[in-house]
Amino acid sequence: MSRRLPVIHDVVEQEQGPFRLQHLDLEFSNGERRRFERLLSRGNGAVVVVPMLDEDTVLLVREYAAGMHRYELGLVKGRIDAGETPDQAANRELKEEAGYGARRVDVLRAMTLAPTYMSQQSWLVVARDLYPERLPGDEPEELEVVPWKLDELDQLMLREDFSEGRSLAALFIAREWLRGGR
Repeated sequence: MSRRLPVIHDVVEQEQGPFRLQHLDLEFSNGERRRFERLLSRGNGAVVVVPMLDEDTVLLVREYAAGMHRYELGLVKGRIDAGETPDQAANRELKEEAGYGARRVDVLRAMTLAPTYMSQQSWLVVARDLYPERLPGDEPEELEVVPWKLDELDQLMLREDFSEGRSLAALFIAREWLRGGR
């Protein structure tokens, strides 16, 4: 079913750190009026990188996650800098966080975190044909690199220290894409 987008009658904005908070006065096609809030990203988006050491092994990183106040396993990820494409940002983040560059980088798709109230997009990128290269990053400590077999995702997804939704979704999408012989 295709619906007409709600009419926006008013927008009030507030600054919220790296985001801009908008209060929207909306009218839906059935005449109902509601106030919605959304966070608009100030940046250029982000990348979530699936670095393949070989055809069966992905490289994860363990880093401090302030939101959970613990160390988390996850994929290489980071912001896209001004003037960068998602594939360039992915290769830079890979060098900064895991100490590898990639000769082959495939941008698969954009993913959202919470599209009902956030505009932030993260680009899912598969990096292959890796070679050692390190760039200085913005992390306060070197990240631990953890190789993980794609065939063991069922074990990874149940680990308490692997909880980030983007990493989980990206691994399953990338695994299916790679199985397609790409």
